[in-house]
Amino acid sequence: MPAPRATLPPSPGPGPTGDRPVSLTARDLPADVSVGAHSHEWGQLTYARNGVLRVSADGSSWTVPPQRAIWIAPHVVHEVTILEAACLSPLRIHASRDPFRGETCRVVEVSSLLRELIAALEVGERPRDPRRGALLGELILDELARAPSRPIRVPLPRDKRLKGVCEALLAAPGDTQTLAGWARAAGASERTLARLFERELGMSFGQWRQQARLAHGASLIARGMPLWQVAQQLGYASQSAFSAMFRKTFGSTPSSYFADERRLRS
Repeated sequence: MPAPRATLPPSPGPGPTGDRPVSLTARDLPADVSVGAHSHEWGQLTYARNGVLRVSADGSSWTVPPQRAIWIAPHVVHEVTILEAACLSPLRIHASRDPFRGETCRVVEVSSLLRELIAALEVGERPRDPRRGALLGELILDELARAPSRPIRVPLPRDKRLKGVCEALLAAPGDTQTLAGWARAAGASERTLARLFERELGMSFGQWRQQARLAHGASLIARGMPLWQVAQQLGYASQSAFSAMFRKTFGSTPSSYFADERRLRS
């Protein structure tokens, strides 16, 4: 099982208001720390301009590279783990300006324009230029509402034994240990663990592990890692085996999938 991580409080700073519906407080965080489970009265776009995050909320987990962000609705409990040192720049959005009403969580593409608007808002948040910050916030809300969604969701369980296994696999998606080995580590029988996967997650152990691997692999590819290296890190026998599973899941090869993403961002 993974070693405990250092847990940090949420970012300090003022929340959004009716006059200033978008606010932001950026901070640099090292790898292998977590922002503990919490919620807000406002909505939050969880985004990092560099590094890689894992966000857990609403019974699911997402691995988030800089090209993506996750919308989390007001009052939804969430946790953020820093997988690779990152500048965490969560956007706080007033509940009255929710861009995705009815959705608790939504993964969105961060366009070049949205990325630059967020960077400019960091400057606009300074006391010397409050009006600029308000204008940037309105532009961000407009761009965010147009952002395409690219969900790569990994469901999470409630059972403590199964949750420990899933968290360990998310921390080391290339691990090749069998279900029997994980059952011993969790203090349960292999049959019990298999039943928990089906009952709580609606899929087998093998299916869930593949989904977790592909979600992590997508973030590695988005950062520019060669496919052969991604396949190696995730425990696939070859690059072609990884590409075949990726195509089966997402309907296109990794190269085509990310070429589409680059066109969306251009």
